[in-house]
Amino acid sequence: MSEQNEQGEQQLLHMVFGGELSDLSKVHFRDLDALDVVGIYPNYAAAFDAWKQAAHRTVDNAHMRYFIVHMHRLFDPVDDKDVAVE
Repeated sequence: MSEQNEQGEQQLLHMVFGGELSDLSKVHFRDLDALDVVGIYPNYAAAFDAWKQAAHRTVDNAHMRYFIVHMHRLFDPVDDKDVAVE
């Protein structure tokens, strides 16, 4: 079931976070206490803008990576067409 805001738009929450990787070939963070949670956004476009700004701020650190998490998929994965249900 999808939630809609007052304007009738579907609310698809996305979280942007990042941190320093210990190895560039894996997603393994060097220090979990130092993760940078940029924020939670109502749609992918807003999350992408935040991701781009955060990534640009840290461009000089090759080990720093930012990610977009599709939180709406975690709430109701059965409703998501990308997820196989057994």
